[in-house]
Formats: sequence, C-alpha cells, structure tokens
Amino acid sequence: MTPLRPDRPLIAALQGAASSEIQRLLAEFAAKLSREGLRVGGVVEIGVAAPGGACGSLKLRDLQTGELFPISQNLGSGSQACNLDGRGVIAACAAVERALAEGLDLLVLSKFGKLEADHSGLYDAFRLAAASGTPLLTAVSPAMAEVWGGFAGPLFEFLPASASAVEAWWRPSPAEIAAIAAE
Repeated sequence: MTPLRPDRPLIAALQGAASSEIQRLLAEFAAKLSREGLRVGGVVEIGVAAPGGACGSLKLRDLQTGELFPISQNLGSGSQACNLDGRGVIAACAAVERALAEGLDLLVLSKFGKLEADHSGLYDAFRLAAASGTPLLTAVSPAMAEVWGGFAGPLFEFLPASASAVEAWWRPSPAEIAAIAAE
C-alpha cells in the first residue's frame, strides 16, 4: 500500500522538536501503522544524550525485528567529542536495505545527519527508498536542511514534529475522502 495521500510528496522530514521527541514520534507512528497491518520498516534512535551536547550512548532500533545497533563508541571519560560510531549505522543500513528489498509500505529512518551528508551512514537506505518510490518518514536538523534539499529535491516536504502533521501527510481527512467519493 502506498500513502493514502497521492497529492503529497513521497518523503516527509520532521523538524521543530528535540531529537528524542522526534524519535518517539517516529516510533509511535510506525507502531500504529504496523498494528493496522502495514509493512513498516526502518530504524529509530534510542539512548541517552550526554551532558554538554555530546552524543552519549546511542543505538538504532530496527522497527521490524527490534535488533539494536550500537552507534556510540567509548572515547574515554574525559572526552567531550561526539562519539558516533559509523560502523553501527552502516550495519543498521544493511538491515534496512534488506527490509526495503522485501517490500515496505513505509520506511522510517531516524534522521538525515552528518554521516548521510557525507554519503555514509544511512545514505544508501535514503537513496534506495527514493529510487524505489517507497514513502519515507524521517527527521532533518536545520543544520542539514540545505544538504538534504540537494539530496531529496522535490520529493519531500518539511513537517512540524507532531502526530497530527504526520497523519495529515499520510492520510486524507474525512472531508477529503468525501470530496473524492463525490467526484
């Protein structure tokens, strides 16, 4: 099944909330559609951010299998640098690519970030989803918006990070359904 909103872009990119809130929203929407019988795959980020803005201890959770992919590395107790470990993200990407090959109604990817801007991390999953016409729900930080726009072009729209905005992207309203039925 494709999105019930054929008039909307294939890709929705969330902005406007803390990363943890966006990840929760992505996971909840994916779970809701899965309960409705749709084939939803992808990964969301889970974990605890470190004080002072460092990355903390993060993992990607596969939405179909529950498998966890650690994406943090231990840089030592005194480190203030981001401890993102691209190897875990690349392993998660391979799992997402397998799910895409089996067919999905919706792909959810945690975010388009620095790794993806450098054509690493989940980049190949983003590319494959766009090429296959699979609807995609993700997040893009304002810092990555320009690079994202160059990648996704006219295939996307930014949405506020709210359940109602995601629902409106995915499904027509009752009034829209009535208008379509009247045609």
